[in-house]
Amino acid sequence: MPEINQQLAFEFDEPQLPEWAKKIVVFDTETTGLDLSDARIVTACLAELDETGQVVGAPLEWLADPKIEIPEAASNVHGVTTEIARANGRDAAEVVAEIVAKVREYLAAGVPIVAYNAPYDFTILYHEAVRHGIEPIAAPTPVLDPLVLDRFADQYRKGKRKLEITAEHYGVALSDAHNATADAVAAGQVLQAVARKWAAKFPADLEAIHNGQVGWAAAQDASFAKWMQDNVNPDFKASPGWPIKL
Repeated sequence: MPEINQQLAFEFDEPQLPEWAKKIVVFDTETTGLDLSDARIVTACLAELDETGQVVGAPLEWLADPKIEIPEAASNVHGVTTEIARANGRDAAEVVAEIVAKVREYLAAGVPIVAYNAPYDFTILYHEAVRHGIEPIAAPTPVLDPLVLDRFADQYRKGKRKLEITAEHYGVALSDAHNATADAVAAGQVLQAVARKWAAKFPADLEAIHNGQVGWAAAQDASFAKWMQDNVNPDFKASPGWPIKL
């Protein structure tokens, strides 16, 4: 009997978190729109997470005045109006410079930056840097994208993969969706949940995972483009690139 109990306990132990997912920095932006080359950063967050998914220290948070009108459609998503940004936001150039500097610092230290749908945040950050005369981060690495990793590991799961839906699937709480800090932390916790559940499907080496995502994302984009061409618009073309679309 003791042997059976020991075997059952072994079988139901929670899967171990791989080393590459134990120390991460999470990144999210909320912006003026969806056009990757034209959208301006309104709020942003960078935060360190430990292996339990808890924030280490205080998150780095920014509110910028993008110097353009924030469309109502965008304000309805993240809650920041033009009036709020102008009254309380800092100069956009200063904010972008600080974000770029911190992202560069973490990457140089080899700490992976987690961003859900990474091309959105990193491409916007790239164009914002260029817009303000700041040297952009053209090839960020290492980056971990829970959206790409989840689609690769569990490719046949039906349904949409928005952050809110994927967080619920993995039992991650997201009580304030489209708040940059809440989204960033949830993305990191989803990444760790994906890493635990599907560790056997990923390389053990962080660099190999980063490089793998380039190919996995390309295959996912191609699959989506084919579906769009077959079902919605025969002229649809995917925008290639991961973690930046240029």
